Amino acid sequence: MASAFTDSFSDYTRQLAATATRANRLALENAESMFGVQLKTLEKNITATSGFFGEIVQSQDSGTLQSLLPKGAQLARDNLARWTSATQEVAGLGLKASEAFGELARQPFAAATPSAGKTRG
Repeated sequence: MASAFTDSFSDYTRQLAATATRANRLALENAESMFGVQLKTLEKNITATSGFFGEIVQSQDSGTLQSLLPKGAQLARDNLARWTSATQEVAGLGLKASEAFGELARQPFAAATPSAGKTRG
């Protein structure tokens, strides 16, 4: 009897360890994807902004600076649009990850349900 309990406990422990490993891998992959999206967006925004600052530094007179104001406003709108798009993409990645976590959490119950139905009959 103790042997059956030990074997059952070992099986559950192995299953828990495997599930935890898959959950950790999924979390790391999700974090890597989210970080990659944000890093690419930051890179694009920094490149665009540094180019604009280069134009400001090269301008010599106030008339040129006045003409750069609309371009600066457009740059700010573009940067904000990129950040908004990246935020939406990160939210989508988060939803996908939560669905995967939910499926991972359902697997032990789905596997137990058919066997539970067989023991009743």
